[in-house]
Amino acid sequence: MCGIAGIITNRKNKKEIIEQMSERIKHRGPDGVGYFFDKDIALAHRRLSIIDLSTGNQPMFNEDETIVTVYNGEIFNYIELKESLIKAGHIFKTQSDTEVLVHGYEEWKTDLPKHLRGMFAFAIYDKKTQELFLARDNFGIKPLYYTNINNTFMFASEIKAFLDTPDFKKELNQDILQTYLEFSFVPTNETFFKGVYRLDAGMSLLYKKEDIILNRYFKIDFHEKKQSFAEAVSKIKEVMQDSVSRHLISDVEVGSFLSSGIDSSYIVSLAKPAKTYTVGYDIPKYDEIKYAKDLANKLGINNTSKVIKMDEYMKEFPNIMYFLDEPTSDPAAISLYFVAKLASEDVKVVLSGEGADEFFGGYNYYREEVDLKFYNKIPYFIRHAIGKIASFFPEGYGFNFLVRRGEKLENRYIGVNRNFSEKMARKVLNKSYTLRGIDVTKDVYKEFKDYSNIDKMQAIDINFWLMKDILLKADRMTMASSLEGRVPFIDKEVFNIASSLPIDYKVTKENTKVALREAAKEVIPTEAYKKKKLGFPVPIREWMKEEAVYTKIRETFNKDFTKKFFKVDVINKLLDEHICGKKDNYRKIWTIYSYLIWYEVFFIGC
Repeated sequence: MCGIAGIITNRKNKKEIIEQMSERIKHRGPDGVGYFFDKDIALAHRRLSIIDLSTGNQPMFNEDETIVTVYNGEIFNYIELKESLIKAGHIFKTQSDTEVLVHGYEEWKTDLPKHLRGMFAFAIYDKKTQELFLARDNFGIKPLYYTNINNTFMFASEIKAFLDTPDFKKELNQDILQTYLEFSFVPTNETFFKGVYRLDAGMSLLYKKEDIILNRYFKIDFHEKKQSFAEAVSKIKEVMQDSVSRHLISDVEVGSFLSSGIDSSYIVSLAKPAKTYTVGYDIPKYDEIKYAKDLANKLGINNTSKVIKMDEYMKEFPNIMYFLDEPTSDPAAISLYFVAKLASEDVKVVLSGEGADEFFGGYNYYREEVDLKFYNKIPYFIRHAIGKIASFFPEGYGFNFLVRRGEKLENRYIGVNRNFSEKMARKVLNKSYTLRGIDVTKDVYKEFKDYSNIDKMQAIDINFWLMKDILLKADRMTMASSLEGRVPFIDKEVFNIASSLPIDYKVTKENTKVALREAAKEVIPTEAYKKKKLGFPVPIREWMKEEAVYTKIRETFNKDFTKKFFKVDVINKLLDEHICGKKDNYRKIWTIYSYLIWYEVFFIGC
């Protein structure tokens, strides 16, 4: 895994600028650094050596050095592509997957990403045409940001690479704050840094004569196929074995994260890496270590574990916000940070289980569509009226259900991890915002208007929760320790199988991930295939009631800069209600606290 950066500018000191950009992201590639300069362009590459350790340095060129690339990721079908390109007359000088990109661009031009199976973010510069081509993988496993200000175009793996550049003025984009509260992460391609944009998953960008041309080369779809349950399970087994095998391709040792649930257990049982890594907590219901050690023992592999203490969790939090670039209130990000740090002491590459829930229907929210069909039979105008009445009552489980079911899906579901309702977000914010959660999701609903509700929910969760939160924190938290994270579930061939499954092979009244569990059952030597996913559980709810954590949060809530964004009396009330046990407000509190710490790191202390 690596870090990349680039700048197109008429400034004379572009060498100094690109070196500063590279230095900001050196944690992504401590094994080496390389630069390319030509006229107004400068490119940088930070290398974490994984494949072709001796000759895989970047920037990398084609035969006549007219095409150059800097690249972050792994192309898992590079051997097949290389054979095809050699037959077409291209001459290779290395064993690196990187070289496939420069020859592939010669052959296929901007259609290159369509041929790739893997995780990637890359830039390719054509000296002859002076065009810069950027692309990001189908699901956004690897990050890429860009900005275009003062006749200067820049791109990088992380936003922080822009911070020291002379043309970049650090300004807060406050317009997306309400959507952050609703989603608990940044759901837009705009970022909290004004003028900085995330290149979306499955997108490419062509910078040509100062014009930016965006193109979507991949989008998710569901194409249910008629097939027996046994056929579906067989296909899952085959594609998962193939994906895991490809994700093990490396010239260095590959380990794996391991929790107590089906997803990482399935991957570890297929891969059988020599080393696995687990973190837990000293509160039993949040501790997955004993489950992980049981599986590792049965597979005859090693498991290294760490119990995360409350004080070290809170101490590292500002540092973690720096590595994340963008705020997220998902407590699992911190667990990932610690387990990655643990693994980095032994290995450079780890496998991880992200993506199974979104692809194979793993969330209990999806079951609601099956379990509550009876309620949906009530005419919509009646459900809507009941929901409107329920909305006047304080938020609570029974009322929340009535409010949800009183609205059409597109007006209520913005993701499985929804945090603040629109109404509650407005209550804590000290100004009104025009951009709402349902504004962000409307284009996806429009695209999937003729699909089932479960398909729609999956489409929302893949496009937002997976692509813009889960994969962001997986990349940043591994790269913070110079560790490459690989995610075998998030593979385009795996998705082809998952997207063809009938609904009842994914979700029934009894279970979620039905077909996947059956496929995993044969190889997992424990009953982890039955276990509900916990997803790096963290005892934030309980820790908030400890004096040290409560005091830290309260102090932050009452700092001078907090009132720029929030009604201080309202957010303090949320905290006090949680402490005294009146309401379970921990997710709302943590979302606000995460934003404030992020803001303090980047706009006050950075």
